[in-house]
Amino acid sequence: MQKDKASSWSLEQFQVPEKEGERRFHDFDLHLDLMHGIADSGFQYCTPIQAEVLEHTLAGADAIGRAQTGTGKTAAFLITVINDLLKHPIDVQRFAGEPRALIVAPTRELAMQIEKDANILTKYTDLQVMSVVGGMNFNRQQERLQNKLIDILVATPGRLLDFAKRRDLWLDRVEFLVLDEADRMLDMGFIPDVKRIVGMTPKSQYRQTQLFSATFNDDVMNLSRRWTQDAEIVEIEPTQVTTDTVEQKVYITNTDDKFKLLYNLITGMNMDKVIVFANRRDITRRVCDRLQKRGLKVSLISGDVPQTQRSKTLERFRAGDLQVLIATDVAGRGIHIDGVSHVVNYNLPEDPEDYVHRIGRTGRAGASGMSISFACEDDAFLLPELENAIGMKLECEYPPADLLAERERSASAKAPDAEKKD
Repeated sequence: MQKDKASSWSLEQFQVPEKEGERRFHDFDLHLDLMHGIADSGFQYCTPIQAEVLEHTLAGADAIGRAQTGTGKTAAFLITVINDLLKHPIDVQRFAGEPRALIVAPTRELAMQIEKDANILTKYTDLQVMSVVGGMNFNRQQERLQNKLIDILVATPGRLLDFAKRRDLWLDRVEFLVLDEADRMLDMGFIPDVKRIVGMTPKSQYRQTQLFSATFNDDVMNLSRRWTQDAEIVEIEPTQVTTDTVEQKVYITNTDDKFKLLYNLITGMNMDKVIVFANRRDITRRVCDRLQKRGLKVSLISGDVPQTQRSKTLERFRAGDLQVLIATDVAGRGIHIDGVSHVVNYNLPEDPEDYVHRIGRTGRAGASGMSISFACEDDAFLLPELENAIGMKLECEYPPADLLAERERSASAKAPDAEKKD
């Protein structure tokens, strides 16, 4: 379906004053239809990684970027790709299943979020965006690949290879390759699949490659150098994410008191949009059930929840139909939901990087947010390593007595709720 056009729109309708020390999107020579999408997105000034990456990639250079979630890296690589596709249209005949740009992400949620962001930025263009991810309708994705031209394809590795093996998808015409969250793909064991995917694209000198990672360990850097050519390296310190916009607090508590503390925090602080993270799926189910019995509007997303249900749950949370979202780290990366006021770590994450990504769900794009973590006898030993990773000392305190008091449930939720140890 052709995108909506607005040929009468001009930059006069998108005024952004110059500001010392800030780069505007106006300062780059971007296609007018892309600027219209940027205006709709509410972007005015570039984040640090956007300003640095765009300086190089809009000139055609490869880039390797280190930045945490919430820093605007998705828009950085999408703007580069979209701008070049608009300024260099293909006049020769094209075929279905041959994308011009490929973006590979480790999780379905992240891939679908990138697709959503790309659709906003391409709203006033004819560019076609599509995602192929596991857990969604295979036949519907296959039908579109076989019958429609695709400009920008966003994919998870497994489903992408499924279609490539069936010859529904060809990557030999890819002009732009983006590998997002390379460290996560490494951790999840996707690198052999990604190597096969990269091998299906043109050689590095014939495509522009951007690779992003939260960490630059030896494995990530070796892969980066193999898949890019004379790439510019851009590093944004993670402390900018964890200290500037998110107030962080740790409550020292007993395992048996965690649920009571959580319920009292949500109701006592009138949290209207909160994400609660737990390390295991059984804990998310237990916490979700108990909060529901107490009358709260709550749902969960985890690896064992079908993708269609997860998508519906995220949309309900975005729309404000849910007050609380319980999640494992499947939702910790790449999910941008406006207005999340609080993140609660029901369990401390075993990987410090997951802590950064979790709290990055709040305090986004300059807004303020709060992260509250529970540290009990089972996981308090993780605090020193976590503090070392984020480069700051976390404020630890015992919760006030009123947060540990037993409170009356809402009138709509009087079912038995035996206290269980999580």
